[in-house]
Amino acid sequence: MVAWRMTLYTPECPTGRDIIIISNDITHQIGSFGPDEDILFNEASKRARALGLPRFYMAANSGARIGLADEVKAVFRVAWVDALKPDEGYKYLYVTPADYRKLVNLNSINVERIEDDGEVRFKILDIYGVKHGLGVENLQGSGMIAGESSTAYDEIFTLSLVSCRSIGIGAYLVRLGQRVIQVDTSHIILTGAAALNKVLGRNVYSSNAQLGGIQIMHNNGVSHATVSNDFDGVLAMLKWLSYVPKSRKSALPVLLNSDPVHRPIEFVPSKAPYDPRFMLGGRLKDGGAVWESGFFDRDSFTETLQPWAQTVVCGRARLGGLPVGVIAVETRSVELTEPADPANPDSETKVVSQAGQVWYPDSAFKTAQAIRDFDREGLPLFIFANWRGFSGGMRDMFDEVLKFGALIVDALRVYHQPCFVYIPPKGELRGGAWVVLDPTINADAMEMYADNESRGGVLEPEGIVSIKFRSGDIQKAIHRLDPECIEILAEIKALGTDASEAQQTKLKNKLACRELSVSPMYQQIAIRFADLHDTAGRMLEKNVIHRALDWPSSRTFFYFRLRRRLEEFSFWRRLQATDKAYTQQKAMNLLHRWFLEEFGEAKAHLWANNEAVAEWLKKQMANSSSILRQKMRRVERDGVSAQVSSILLQNSGMALELALAVVEHLSPTQMSRVSSILEQRRQH
Repeated sequence: MVAWRMTLYTPECPTGRDIIIISNDITHQIGSFGPDEDILFNEASKRARALGLPRFYMAANSGARIGLADEVKAVFRVAWVDALKPDEGYKYLYVTPADYRKLVNLNSINVERIEDDGEVRFKILDIYGVKHGLGVENLQGSGMIAGESSTAYDEIFTLSLVSCRSIGIGAYLVRLGQRVIQVDTSHIILTGAAALNKVLGRNVYSSNAQLGGIQIMHNNGVSHATVSNDFDGVLAMLKWLSYVPKSRKSALPVLLNSDPVHRPIEFVPSKAPYDPRFMLGGRLKDGGAVWESGFFDRDSFTETLQPWAQTVVCGRARLGGLPVGVIAVETRSVELTEPADPANPDSETKVVSQAGQVWYPDSAFKTAQAIRDFDREGLPLFIFANWRGFSGGMRDMFDEVLKFGALIVDALRVYHQPCFVYIPPKGELRGGAWVVLDPTINADAMEMYADNESRGGVLEPEGIVSIKFRSGDIQKAIHRLDPECIEILAEIKALGTDASEAQQTKLKNKLACRELSVSPMYQQIAIRFADLHDTAGRMLEKNVIHRALDWPSSRTFFYFRLRRRLEEFSFWRRLQATDKAYTQQKAMNLLHRWFLEEFGEAKAHLWANNEAVAEWLKKQMANSSSILRQKMRRVERDGVSAQVSSILLQNSGMALELALAVVEHLSPTQMSRVSSILEQRRQH
């Protein structure tokens, strides 16, 4: 096991950024994990956590080390049932007195002294081995670094490159670090193909790649990306790193490009199925001659987990140079292939069709996993919400779609960065899909927006009409609105009860024919009527979204909104560091008051201008002597003072000792000031 601390000079961090790299040395005992390797891995990972640095793991290993005590292996004897007939079995293993005297000082074995077959023997009860790292101690070390890797994922950015093979604990380490790049020729497995074939009693698996190659691990979401060789793997790691802050709690790394923030978005989503990647990153059209821009900066969108759960698209991108996490919806139908298992002769490959705009068990899990990854990377999140709901069929319910849908809520509830949910043009958000994305799940971080051409509601209009605007209601609308029906009804009413049955039947038949001819159109009118209950205007009126947007200008709006939210989050966290009681709402109220104090009521309208507030906050936070920073220091000082006072009140019996402990850290000037204040109070 080898570890490095490296300083990288990259475009997003030209002054340098540090990372910790841990790697197996596959040339030493085939890269297996022994106690010493486990300790080095553990300490290097803990060091990365202590410094808040990204941790890379280069995986090329053979799992936990196995071994035997060679010093005992060379001298042990066998007590046969019949020495002349070995096939009848043996009674025990032992060593001779002479060999025991050599081994006893090594503490290599535990024995029982016996006499058998006319001689003294030392029956072997336990073999310890003189060398540390032969068996279960390696598994204990594996458990230690497994726990450390799980902790590291929660606290810092972790990324693994599987360049050769990763077996047993090696497989768990890359999974516990969550983010995995896999070389095409590598494999991630728990048990080798040869060992499995022995268990099964026949040659079922031909290679380790069959068990854990990219066709398995990339398709099931263990590997986020695949590369053709180690060099491309390192490039992929560096590209991924470019989206991540240089250390925990550092600012986002800004990487400016030539794509202007104020440009309109040229690609327009349609009601017909389309590739959501065009919406996110743009596309070349007209045979590659014309670039049609998308929402994010050109060439900045990098997709991960592509072949797994394809009804959801996720990755990382940049908006005006700011890195963000992205989740979008596949609007086209996709096919899920479930491979046959060679170990089960009855199994066969299954191809299942999945509709677009629907969450299935795998895509709901992918969504929750991506949200967790983005949060731990410190990235703001954009969710382009265009889901009609969850797939609730019997098979999907059995496959735990409800559980994985709930995981989305769990992940959003604790999201620590700004999160924007945006229903794009021609998009819709319905039923349970809205529920798991509603901003009230995490009001501090989440905001929801809708395009003016989007829709949101419990059911689709057709579903609402089938329940709340049935044929009887449609008939009433026809009678009320159709001129010809109104005229026929008037004639029927004018005839009264004196009309003959033939006259009444004729008019009723005429009315029925008219109803039949216009009912298809009124069915469409009913659907339109229901649809008008789902517009962005109604969402805004009901205060379930923050704002209705126009797609072409949404890029510019979100860029400045994101900048503002990032500055507000920075302000809020500075206050929270000294006073946990500062909720975000309290911090924003304070910031609003200070804004009005500086600009006055005449410019109070600027508070609604994201660009103006973002620029003001950036300048104020960057200048340590600014009015805002001075006021923040006063609030921070008051917060510390309140904490000290609270401690003194809660420990009144120790007030003198606590006060003396504080005094010991004062400078001579501060001591003189304290003495003067105490003297003044004593005189009064």
